[in-house]
Amino acid sequence: MLQYGFPISLRDDVMEVIRLLPKKTYHNLSNELLETIEYIQDDYVVNIPYRLYFKDNSDQYIDNLTEQQKMILHCIYSRNCDGYVRQKHLHSLLLMDYEEWAIPYIVKICDEYIIEILEMTYVILKEQDTEKIKRFCMENIEGFCKSYNRMISYWNEFYRDRYNNFHQYIGRKLFRECFGYSRSLERRKK
Repeated sequence: MLQYGFPISLRDDVMEVIRLLPKKTYHNLSNELLETIEYIQDDYVVNIPYRLYFKDNSDQYIDNLTEQQKMILHCIYSRNCDGYVRQKHLHSLLLMDYEEWAIPYIVKICDEYIIEILEMTYVILKEQDTEKIKRFCMENIEGFCKSYNRMISYWNEFYRDRYNNFHQYIGRKLFRECFGYSRSLERRKK
């Protein structure tokens, strides 16, 4: 299932990384029959898992992986059920010269409820050229607009009291400045 979150050309590297993932999961939850999120990227359908439950044992073998395999590993663990694991691997991914195929993982994690991940992502991406990310978001307008609205709902539920001016909220800044969201996108949805 995890191999469908990456281009076919990466299949051998993806399978090598999957082979290293632990069998032990948090709360003995299964990673089978996963809910996925579908994106289009360069006319290729990408299905990334909504959540994974692998324990993070990557420190044991990451130094032995190629750069591409490390990137794959960071993408996979960015979908982990543990927010600290997601943040750790997203941070590592953002500091790499990440490939375009990693972009769906970066965008997806930013519609979630952990503000520290939004803050970290914004601090790193605001210093980068994010045109490739913006292009990906435009290619997936409907899903991207859902992600933006989901980010707003988490702000409303958890952070509205602390950040009462939504225009200054880090999630809004990230989506607008780094991902290219604008209100006009809502009208362009199919």
